[in-house]
Amino acid sequence: MPELPPPITVVGIGADGWPGLAGTSRAALREAEVVIGGPRQLALLPTDEVAAARVPWPSPLRPAVPGLLAEHADRRIAVLASGDPMFHGIGRTLTEILAGTPGAERLRVLPHPSSVSYACARLGWPLEATEVVSLVGRPLDTLAPALHPGRRLLVLSSDAATPAAVAALLTARGFGAARLRVLEQLGGPGERQLDGPADGWPHPAGDPLNVIAVELGPGPRTSLVPGLPDDAYESDGQLTKRHVRAATLATLAPAPGELLWDVGGGSGSIAIEWLRAHRDNRAVTVERDPVRAARIARNAAALGVPRLQVVTDAAPAALAGLATPDAVFIGGGLTAPGLLDACWAALPPGGRLVANTVTLESEALLAEWYRRYGGELLRLAVAHAVPVGGFTGWRQAMPVTQWSAVKPDTPQENAS
Repeated sequence: MPELPPPITVVGIGADGWPGLAGTSRAALREAEVVIGGPRQLALLPTDEVAAARVPWPSPLRPAVPGLLAEHADRRIAVLASGDPMFHGIGRTLTEILAGTPGAERLRVLPHPSSVSYACARLGWPLEATEVVSLVGRPLDTLAPALHPGRRLLVLSSDAATPAAVAALLTARGFGAARLRVLEQLGGPGERQLDGPADGWPHPAGDPLNVIAVELGPGPRTSLVPGLPDDAYESDGQLTKRHVRAATLATLAPAPGELLWDVGGGSGSIAIEWLRAHRDNRAVTVERDPVRAARIARNAAALGVPRLQVVTDAAPAALAGLATPDAVFIGGGLTAPGLLDACWAALPPGGRLVANTVTLESEALLAEWYRRYGGELLRLAVAHAVPVGGFTGWRQAMPVTQWSAVKPDTPQENAS
């Protein structure tokens, strides 16, 4: 059996540098032959205590990790991380890259208090009741789903410009009265706090190593559950309306980490509310019209899920090469040759397919698939009260026919 390479030790380090490290972490760095980290972190190590070769991470970081580890595989490697390596840190990246490789269990993590732990200690906020949003390597609009009146947030900054950008975003979204406190260099000798309202944030860019504490105060209310108001979306009319949308999302039944294909995206509402259901959810929307595809991207950003992947092409050809979905929604183009077959074939056992239509031609197709594969076939009808002269009457929206099914573990067809 070949000898396994030496272990890799991931050492969390704070703004207090070498003096703030525990003895175990110091010993691991002294024994290392190679230390990999960001330039700022490497500069915190004393040259008289740590004799290892110092290797800065290149940019972009993640693609470079396998090569660097392979280059130094026969040496004792230590990797520096800010605070807790397993909290939005390099620790997760390393575990994902090393998973399934020989000696993956050789990864050893020595955490330091995270910036979030320090921030909650300074603010007197209970950690378990404080929502944390990371903007490191993420679009600013990622913050939007966490904006609710009266809530407290900790925002992990990308750089020195992040506090002003967050203040501007809060103001634009109706939370100008929110109180911001920027905590810089937490735990280090240069620690300081900056305080002010979002509307008219008074401070210039400071230290890039900062966390933003946000007390939101009053502001617009946004529901957590599917069925956002129709006017929350920019649309040309191709929009799954609110009540049908809520019923459709309930049938799709999103669970954390699952992937949705939204075929015939329209305004993107189904994919967007799937993503809003949980931060780990993923979605791809396929829309052949480039104007609508651009509109979907704008809606996704406005509603806080800029991670939505928009594919501008016609299905079913556009589905080739996409990651295997956990659920598929078809909101348009049902009669395109081979579309239903391609979506059904792409689903794994246990995957869900939901298709909506308002046309007789597509309804007939869904009835045929219901006959073959079972599931549930239903009609959703919504009527709204409207003025009729001096009285009130009902205005009926176009009824929506919906077929839904769960793919069985073994192939079956109920054809008679």
